Amino acid sequence: MHDETPLRQLIAERIDAAEPSALSPEAAALLHDALPEPAPEEEGRAGPVYLRSITAAGWRGVGPEATLDLPYGPGLTVVSGSNGTGKSSFAEAAEIALTGFNARWDGSNGGKPRVKVWREGWRNLHEATAPQVAVSLTLGDAAEPVTVRRTWYGEKVEDARTMVVREDGTELKLDECVNASMLDVYRPFLPYSELGSMVDGTMSDLYRKISTFIGLGQLAEMDAKLAAQVKECKETEARPDPLRTLAVEALDGLDDRRAVDAMRALGGRAPDVDAVRDLLDRDAVADQGDAARLRALASLAGPDEAEVAAALARLREAIAGFEDVRHSDAENARHLAALLEAAFEQRRRSGSPHCPVCGTENRLDQAWAEATRAEIERLQAEAAEADAVRRTLSGAKRAVHDLVQPVPDLLRAEESELAGLWREWSLCRSLTDPAELAEHVGRLAPALGAACRQVGEDAARRLTDRDTVWRPVAVRLAEWVEAAEKAEEATGRRRSAEAARKWFRKLTDELRAERMERFGKHAQEVWAKLCESSSVSLGRVMLKGTAKQGGVELDVSVDDHEAAAYSVMSQGELHSLALSLFIPRATHEASPFGFLVIDDPVQSMDTQKVEGLATVLSECARHRQVVVFTHDNRLEQAITYLGIEATVHRISREEQSHVTVERMRDPLQQALGEAREISYDTDLPEFVADRVIPAMCRAALEVACVETARRTLRDEQGGRLSLAEFEKRVPVQARTREYVAFALLGDSSGDARTAVERLHPGGGALIGELNRGAHGGLATVTDRKALVARTERLAEAVLRFGRSTVGPQGGAR
Repeated sequence: MHDETPLRQLIAERIDAAEPSALSPEAAALLHDALPEPAPEEEGRAGPVYLRSITAAGWRGVGPEATLDLPYGPGLTVVSGSNGTGKSSFAEAAEIALTGFNARWDGSNGGKPRVKVWREGWRNLHEATAPQVAVSLTLGDAAEPVTVRRTWYGEKVEDARTMVVREDGTELKLDECVNASMLDVYRPFLPYSELGSMVDGTMSDLYRKISTFIGLGQLAEMDAKLAAQVKECKETEARPDPLRTLAVEALDGLDDRRAVDAMRALGGRAPDVDAVRDLLDRDAVADQGDAARLRALASLAGPDEAEVAAALARLREAIAGFEDVRHSDAENARHLAALLEAAFEQRRRSGSPHCPVCGTENRLDQAWAEATRAEIERLQAEAAEADAVRRTLSGAKRAVHDLVQPVPDLLRAEESELAGLWREWSLCRSLTDPAELAEHVGRLAPALGAACRQVGEDAARRLTDRDTVWRPVAVRLAEWVEAAEKAEEATGRRRSAEAARKWFRKLTDELRAERMERFGKHAQEVWAKLCESSSVSLGRVMLKGTAKQGGVELDVSVDDHEAAAYSVMSQGELHSLALSLFIPRATHEASPFGFLVIDDPVQSMDTQKVEGLATVLSECARHRQVVVFTHDNRLEQAITYLGIEATVHRISREEQSHVTVERMRDPLQQALGEAREISYDTDLPEFVADRVIPAMCRAALEVACVETARRTLRDEQGGRLSLAEFEKRVPVQARTREYVAFALLGDSSGDARTAVERLHPGGGALIGELNRGAHGGLATVTDRKALVARTERLAEAVLRFGRSTVGPQGGAR
């Protein structure tokens, strides 16, 4: 089922190998573009995943916390119990802990949604604490288990949170250990509700899952990409027609030479796109002169008068501040500080203490330097106000300069009043005197703004007069031309896309058939074991249609005559069919889940199908951990009868929803163990021991006889008896010697004394004692123990006889 070649590579190879006559280069290019993205490598998740235990509290039929421990790793586990004991509660607890939902409630995976009252009855009525469910998992080779716990904090089943913790208490994200998409595709849970609904309806969901896990899930995505391209091209091709209609309506009755030319080009069955394009191009060239200039003048904007006014206000305020400090002590201090700094710097560079101005020797000594530095610092502090005013004035002047823009290209060659105003305005950037700058800008900005507005309004009015009639028509024609040119290109792409999709659908059918063959064979094998005696045969299992409208087609026949699957199948056969489709999917080699959880698959099955089910489950258990919940003891009987190795748990439910789980032992050892415990009881009265212990020993020996008969009895052709036929031959209300004859001779009415003595000397006498009760009584505990020990030796001898006759068959563990 699993192809080692990645799907992307496989499709690419098929595309490259296609002959040009079957696949054009254009179609091949489209297919390459539509190839699925390479599948990302899965990291951070170990596999396979096995179940170690399932725990529930306050959930469905479970009140106080109860745990079902499971032997993890491959093997078969049967959890049995009467209806209402809480079996399904454990199965659904494992499902909702890992998936967050239950198909039995919400109708996913083909089931019908339950009514509101039923869906809200998920809380246990006898437990007041917060409901919770948990599963303990083993991930791959990891020694430490991981627990996934789901706890409810509200009244709705959705009001829950999930926590994943390792044994050491460290937390994980659920996606780190269990992939949600894998849970959907290889879902290892099969509740009873899905047995009946899995094969109903169109099975489109089953189609999606099967196509995904056999490696073809991306085909639908690729087909959808190609379909989207075809659709897009068709929409592009259809767009010109309505636009052409609108253009013709706009041209009708228009008194314009250009309109006459356009109508001629649009007429007829095949409009002349080139002619309309030429018409628009000529009109555009002619329009580039006057019309282009008018549009430029209409959009011309002068200086922002509000910004200019604000900048001038700041400049005038800075000029006034500068005038206030220009003749102040602060200004004098600034000049004097500058003079002293020059003298100080001269002394530092020359290194001479003599005054360079008057020639006085040693005038600029160290004392002078220290006094001068102090004076400079004092004068600089006093001059700080003058410096700040100067900086403010410089910034205000620069802000006004920034508002003055150069003459636009449109006006540079003109000698109009607007061009003259703008030239004078642009010269303001060269003015350095703040007062002069303020005067010129304040005068020119309003005048230039008014002139721009006037010229713009005149240009817009002239454009409106010019374009009122023709321009809207030209726009319509331009839209049609663009749409028609794109439609012509789209036609070629559509034909290539349709050819690519046709070729790809054929490839899809081929790949589907190749990869479904193994899946179908596995499903047929399961069906053959489940329905060995049925007149209904299951042939090929095929995927038909597409992801949106696809389904699973079943080749079903009755006595070699084709028939509709569901109309000829009994309920048990429908359940068998569901199992035949579920098991190949859930046991697929790519699945990271090493377990299967199946709830109540025995219902509606006859005894022969139950035997077939036991065989199928046993084969699955060779490589998977299979956990089966059932209330029907026929499955357990079939497992015992067929000698299938299995772990058996028995669930019981007491008052207040107290659920207990007990692991069942081998029936013979359990019966002997109970007898042995009674024999050890020193307080047991002799008259009670005389009745109870022999009866328990007889029951244990009868178990061994039935087990041996199960192995040895054959039909007239030498084949194994079916469970139903075998049970018809088992003695009912018979004595122990009849069970022994049934086991050793195959006939309960025969005389097996010789066979018993040959098998186990003294066995005949022991059987007589057990049938009569303890002859002479069991006076001491030693006598009681001896009777149990003698019975155990005889039972083991009977079992050895069965094993030596047929060979080892295994048994319940």
